Amino acid sequence: MDVLTRQKWDRAAGSYDLMNGYGQELRWAPSKRRLFDRMRGRIIFASIGTGQDIQFFPPDRDITGIDISAGMLERARPRAAGYPGRLELRQIDVHELDYPDGWFDQAFTACTFCSVPRPVDGLRMLRRVLRPGGELFMFEHTGSRYFPFNLMLNLMTPLSRRFGPEMNRDTVANVARAGFEVAAVEPVYLDVVKMIRALAPAASGSR
Repeated sequence: MDVLTRQKWDRAAGSYDLMNGYGQELRWAPSKRRLFDRMRGRIIFASIGTGQDIQFFPPDRDITGIDISAGMLERARPRAAGYPGRLELRQIDVHELDYPDGWFDQAFTACTFCSVPRPVDGLRMLRRVLRPGGELFMFEHTGSRYFPFNLMLNLMTPLSRRFGPEMNRDTVANVARAGFEVAAVEPVYLDVVKMIRALAPAASGSR
């Protein structure tokens, strides 16, 4: 397990809901509900954090929520306990998933791969544990192609990565580099916040 990353998010856990909570959640709620309504089969939710997104999950699903931070998961447990379906929480690094190849039907992320230290490797691991043809759904904030947003995000990233996310990642390109077939990219806010749908190819069990 990446100890430095775990410690960073353990430190952030106490203030996470205040810093990233209710205003943003209200703003993104319609898009997240629409994305999560596509949950089917056996699902892995990568970096569930304090469980803010659980309120947007449809009922009666079979979900495994993972996070590297014990502090985050401790705050997520009351929310998970109230979920009307099966929701298991596990502390595990997305780079080190111990599930068999093809174990899950779908993978979901929400503002996750701006923070994973080795994003392409983490995405490859998600691809490995997805069945052939399994789906990846992402709600992510990314870098921008347009001035002045690209300049602002590039300037912010050296500071933001010290306590949380990197602001200028090209997550769509990373998904393709990890071997997924990018099926759809939907802008939610300019070209900075996006919803991404991708498919694990027939050879998804390969490393």
